[in-house]
Amino acid sequence: MTTGLVFGASVAVAQEVRLVADTVRSPLSDASLLRSLDDTAAPQDYIAAARADYRRLLTALYAAGYYAGTISITVDGVEASGISPLAAPTAIGEVVITVNSGPLFTFGQVAIAPLPETAELSENLGPDEPALSGEIRSAANAGVTSWRELGYPLARVDNQQIVARHPEEKLDVTIGLAPGPQLRFGELEVTGNRRVRTERVVAIAGLPTGEVYSPQAVAAAETRLRRTGAFNSAALRIGEQAGPDDTIDVRAQVDEAKRRRIGFGLEVSSVEGLTVSTFWLHRNLLGGAERLRLEAVVSGIDGDTGGTDYALRAAFGRPATFGPDTDFYANAAISRQDEPTFLVDKLEVEAGLTRYLTDDLTVQAGIGLLTAREESALGNRDYTLVTLPLRATLDRRDEPTNATSGYYLDGRLTPFVSIDGDLAGARIYGDGRVYRSFGEDDGFTLAARGMVGSLVGIDITDAPADFLYFSGGGGTVRGQPYQSLGVEFTQGTDTVTTGGTSFVGAQLEARYAIRNNLSLVGFYDVGYIGDTAVPGESGDWHAGVGIGARYDTGIGPIRLDIGTPASGDDVGESVQVYIGIGQAF
Repeated sequence: MTTGLVFGASVAVAQEVRLVADTVRSPLSDASLLRSLDDTAAPQDYIAAARADYRRLLTALYAAGYYAGTISITVDGVEASGISPLAAPTAIGEVVITVNSGPLFTFGQVAIAPLPETAELSENLGPDEPALSGEIRSAANAGVTSWRELGYPLARVDNQQIVARHPEEKLDVTIGLAPGPQLRFGELEVTGNRRVRTERVVAIAGLPTGEVYSPQAVAAAETRLRRTGAFNSAALRIGEQAGPDDTIDVRAQVDEAKRRRIGFGLEVSSVEGLTVSTFWLHRNLLGGAERLRLEAVVSGIDGDTGGTDYALRAAFGRPATFGPDTDFYANAAISRQDEPTFLVDKLEVEAGLTRYLTDDLTVQAGIGLLTAREESALGNRDYTLVTLPLRATLDRRDEPTNATSGYYLDGRLTPFVSIDGDLAGARIYGDGRVYRSFGEDDGFTLAARGMVGSLVGIDITDAPADFLYFSGGGGTVRGQPYQSLGVEFTQGTDTVTTGGTSFVGAQLEARYAIRNNLSLVGFYDVGYIGDTAVPGESGDWHAGVGIGARYDTGIGPIRLDIGTPASGDDVGESVQVYIGIGQAF
């Protein structure tokens, strides 16, 4: 059956552009350049697009398995192939694209050789399978890739013969591969670097010189260079012929990013007040892609969360310090936390190593020194701790700042002991997030977050105040007042409030895109604080619920959340407002 579809028109130039096709109408419509023309197109644009459409439509037929099709494109009854773009008419009334696809071909005899013993042809190339041209390309590329994965970087398609047997409606395919020699990596040549030293680029890339060629090793080297942040782009190019001693030349082409960057942050909460931050970043401090970040943060301004908090931080990182996948880091910070139940002035220094086990799995280990002066309802004290921070992160989100799919897992363990031996224990924290999207253009996203924490080996009255857990506020339970849930106990004649030694939290969000850049959000958060080290064993919980909006700016969404308590005596009686940049999680 032949059907007609009107899919574009120009009142001034072309009154009608019609596609008449017996099969695969949608792929043909998508392939046509005529479809993309709008009312501003001139007659010569229509003629040029029509002449180009012959090949494009034929390619679309081949992709669908039709090799005996006929194509006709007429402009006011004249075949477009006979009209010169330079002699285009001054006006066009109708363009008609007529496609007769002919019979669907299936694969006949298929031979791709030579192939490694481990390689197998796709089942889609078998007899009676539709002879889609894309399957032929995929099979040829798979054959070349299989040789390259075995160390043959010059493998290529040497010849091919494709024969359509029209009486049988069969397509015979013969593809000859030329593996070339098995080669080893030669020395890495570096181009494009101006300030990052060549020997450091080579060390960071970590290309295994002298070992058998591997595409995975090339991809890993590119990833290492990019994750330093010192380069806008980094790509490895393989030589076109074998070098001496069965080696292959490799060239790293890099484009260095600007060395310095400055940024600012702003976050507002109706309870927690205003948070202002700024940072200065150097991406190549010593000529070896070292990073130095200096940051200042002031939070709790005009808030109801105690006093104003301050922090000055410095973070140094050196890539490829102990091998290409092990970085060195050193951090230092001086801060004041003026919270409703405690005041802590603190100085911290920490140094350690970050190991990239895979592209998305990172482990970290270090040693730190923390000295603090603490004031709370339990009294005033000074202490100095030696810490051993350990961390593992698995990040498989599609976009860290605005995820719509994937998941994220982060686990932290920090054993600590005071210099005098009076304090000892370990702080444990875990954070897991998962994202799923549905609907048209994945416009509806469900996001879930679970958190768990525990403080073991130390009594709640002896623990550092900022090591304990609270719940309430933007990072835990939106809609509940900041750190409103802790642990209350009687000490003498006084009722004392502190954080707990265990924590369980969950945040659920439903995000719906109503426009390209604007989304509406509904959320429900819950938090639990316990007075024992076992989460959920003994304690209290609270919840918050609310709605929000996100406006995507390209560098991250601007976030507005409005929450209210969903548990306790003040359900729905108070409102908390949170404004910031980036998703809540």
